[in-house]
Amino acid sequence: MRHLRVIIFITAIVSFTASSEAQKLTKAERRAKLDSMLAARYYRTPYDTNYVIRPEGKLTLKARVNQSGNSYYAEGDLYGTKAEADLSTDNKTTLSLSVSYRGLSLGVAINPEKLSGAYKDYELNVNYFSSRLSLDLSYQRSESLSGDITVGDQTAHMEAGLIRMSVVNATAYYIFNHRRFSYPAAFTQSYIQRRSAGSWLAGISYQGGSLKTTDEMLRKYSDVADTRVYVGHVGIGGGYGYNLVLGKKWLFHLSALPSFVVYNRNNMEVNGVRQDAAHVRFNMLFNERAAIVHNFSSTYFAGATLVMNNSLFKDDEVTTNQNKWRVRAFFGIRL
Repeated sequence: MRHLRVIIFITAIVSFTASSEAQKLTKAERRAKLDSMLAARYYRTPYDTNYVIRPEGKLTLKARVNQSGNSYYAEGDLYGTKAEADLSTDNKTTLSLSVSYRGLSLGVAINPEKLSGAYKDYELNVNYFSSRLSLDLSYQRSESLSGDITVGDQTAHMEAGLIRMSVVNATAYYIFNHRRFSYPAAFTQSYIQRRSAGSWLAGISYQGGSLKTTDEMLRKYSDVADTRVYVGHVGIGGGYGYNLVLGKKWLFHLSALPSFVVYNRNNMEVNGVRQDAAHVRFNMLFNERAAIVHNFSSTYFAGATLVMNNSLFKDDEVTTNQNKWRVRAFFGIRL
């Protein structure tokens, strides 16, 4: 009986060990299968591989420095006197790190001035790039708007904190030559442009937002009316983009998408009394992009990008121009 117990005990240990080894093998097989599926998805490119390819390596690490800002210019007639405002927000600087595995990315960004309390504005940027479609979306809420206001011959400097500005910019692109021209190669580096190519673009743009006097301004200046200016433009247009490849290591990108405003919801409200602008009026929205990417080798790359959104609105008495920009410098490693 004692020998029988020993045999059963040894058999159980052997069975448990074999089961653990089989389980380990199953997990390894599952990881291999998952990696194989991700690899198949990663290399299933929608592009003509004579022009655009995926970079080699499973893992991409990237460090970025981002800076953005917004400016607002207006001129017009104020009770028969020429008035002009030239304002801008504080620039925002962020540092970010991202990791990408087989095209799946995860990133984190910090704003040192926000952590120290020096930067109190809020900003959100979302970008999407595919072979056919591209999307830029940004939102900014700011009370750091400051600058010079001129009425007649008198110029005064407006301090930050007196006007609250909220701005939304959204632009969607369609790329016609999507087999040979790649936005991701210039802006996410998830592809590599091997040969120069360009494409006509079609797109729709929206730029909207508001300027409103804050409680601080109303307390500081008793003769200032409670004022809110709202701007909302929808534009449809077309443009062109080009990726220039030099020496197989340099990529230069330029693209522009001007659009005509087909509808607006512009209005102004003073002490609760609202006045609307004509909803259909000839105005323009402009969206521009630029990028430089240098591949030092198959492992290291670096570069910079620029995205700008501009609007030009002209009424019978008032002209406004708003400019939103974002610059990004980056350095990456592919493993």
